[in-house]
Amino acid sequence: MAEVKLFRTWSSPFALRIVWALKLKGVPYETIYEDLSNKSPLLLQYNPIHKKVPVLVHNGKPIAESLVILEYIDETWKENPLLPEDPLERAAARFWAKFGDDKVLPSIWESFTNDGKEQEEAIVKAKENLKYLEEELKGKKFFGGEKLGFVDIALGWLSQYESSVFEDVTGMKLLTEEEFPLLSAWKLTFADAPIIKDNWPSRDKLVAKFQAIREDHLLKKAKK
Repeated sequence: MAEVKLFRTWSSPFALRIVWALKLKGVPYETIYEDLSNKSPLLLQYNPIHKKVPVLVHNGKPIAESLVILEYIDETWKENPLLPEDPLERAAARFWAKFGDDKVLPSIWESFTNDGKEQEEAIVKAKENLKYLEEELKGKKFFGGEKLGFVDIALGWLSQYESSVFEDVTGMKLLTEEEFPLLSAWKLTFADAPIIKDNWPSRDKLVAKFQAIREDHLLKKAKK
């Protein structure tokens, strides 16, 4: 039996963070794919509070929430560190990862699941948030410097979900090279890293899935 198990879905960008981190560290693991419409007893046992993926199980002990899992992986397997050694830089990395989850992702999701005036307003908010990330990349190849690290993995979904899948579904292009040259360069560099490009889900399947999600959101909105 594998010492490390990862409970995930095929399409979750949060679970992808854990895949990338484990691959970067060279940690062998077993994948358990979950159907969130019919959650397994094991998932509910390992994550009884949130009842969602990803969950990492190491020697029988579960760790939930993707950013928490990333820190656990970094502290447990020291090879190829994700977080910098300097305490101030570590704090900054945690800040930007949380900013991505608390501000960037919700504003882009709002843009994706709305249309008309509400979508236009959400796009303004999303671009304001992206501008902070653009500033943070000045003079750097990755968010942590020259090597792919914690913040890059936390924000990695931008390089496929926002820049390819969401754009295909809506025709909405948020992250343009004209407005965000540094972020645009970063997403290409990030996506081209072997551990990243070798572990993306099928793009066609992602487009189909998120097309259905958007249509469902708009239909429910129209019925209100």
